[in-house]
Amino acid sequence: MEEEFQWIQEVLSGNKQAYSHIINKYKNQLYATILRMTKNPHDAQDLVQEAFIKVYYQIDKYNEKGSFSSWFYRVAINHCMDEFRKKRSKQVEMNEELMGKNPNHPEVVYLKREENRQIELLLVTLPEDERMIMLLRYVNELSYEEISELVDVPVSTVRNKLHRAKKKLRNTVNREGGYFNEMSDCR
Repeated sequence: MEEEFQWIQEVLSGNKQAYSHIINKYKNQLYATILRMTKNPHDAQDLVQEAFIKVYYQIDKYNEKGSFSSWFYRVAINHCMDEFRKKRSKQVEMNEELMGKNPNHPEVVYLKREENRQIELLLVTLPEDERMIMLLRYVNELSYEEISELVDVPVSTVRNKLHRAKKKLRNTVNREGGYFNEMSDCR
């Protein structure tokens, strides 16, 4: 601890070479820790280097209340977690962009096909008259008035049947669970 304090004071007074002592003391432990987090030696090496740079520029913030090693690891690990979040966010954005730009992307096609299959399974649970009204409204996008004319029932009946059908579908979704739960927000 006394030795670390001396190295820190030397770094703060402008002796950049003193920082090499800190690097040598912590590099193997930090690398092992980050390697366990990333499971990728190349990424771990990059993150270790970035973490040492981050610690170097923040070393003046160490307040000597706790041990230097605890402070050091907190700064290094926080840096790694920030980088993981950024990387995850970029991957999500890239996937959304890729899938958004290409409706024929295999993953988009599969998800759409699975969604349609699940919706069909749900619709089969409805009585024929309610299923027909649901299809006319949400697949054919007809107005209540148009549906009323087609099935020869009053608009109020169309509204009631749609309401009952959606309620039944929500109950089925809640009861069945699994993939259906993902659709529970559909109305």
